Amino acid sequence: MPNRAAAPAPKDDADLVRRIGLNDQAAFESLMRQHNGRLFRVARAILKDDAEAEDALQDAYLDAFRHISTFRGDSQLSTWLVRIVANQSLMRLRRHKRERNVVPFTTTTEETSQDTRESPPAATLRAETRRILERRIDELPVAFRTVFILREVEEMSVEQTAEALGIPAATVRSRLFRARALLRAALARDMDMATGDVFGFAGARCDRIVAAVLTRWEQDHGFVHQM
Repeated sequence: MPNRAAAPAPKDDADLVRRIGLNDQAAFESLMRQHNGRLFRVARAILKDDAEAEDALQDAYLDAFRHISTFRGDSQLSTWLVRIVANQSLMRLRRHKRERNVVPFTTTTEETSQDTRESPPAATLRAETRRILERRIDELPVAFRTVFILREVEEMSVEQTAEALGIPAATVRSRLFRARALLRAALARDMDMATGDVFGFAGARCDRIVAAVLTRWEQDHGFVHQM
């Protein structure tokens, strides 16, 4: 049975791994809470679907638990976990073969609390900007978007990313360069398309202003407005 008794917080990764190896449930929960955000983003970057990413993350945690004795501390625990999550997600992607439709990232509690400190227009603009960026990231090839998430969102080093994904550091750099270029091009197209609609004037606003001016013009000239 897992050890449910309260225990002191783990001192470091080695202590955490040792306790998980002894079926310490509190230690295992601590590991998940420490790494949930990063690992979810890795799975989400590969799978492009919140529910699929959650399932892959759960499988990865159980896989990590089963193989915790193989962790030797040659790399950071977080890097080891990223590798497991990436492998689980890629296996799931290969099984499905066909990528799912774009689904926006779920807004986290932290993001929600941040939004409440902003004015409603600012929060709405930030949320829409995030959705646009997420859609464009989703459109990147899986190899590019995975590197982009690890390097730009999770701020992992080139070496950590290379180790987690099992690719050379030079490949990490080239994929990140390509991902940035593709994102810049996509966002530039978004800006070009939106520019023509800035401060839109047609439709109801046009009719309203014309009607108001005609009314005032008729009043100034002593005309009776024709209904």
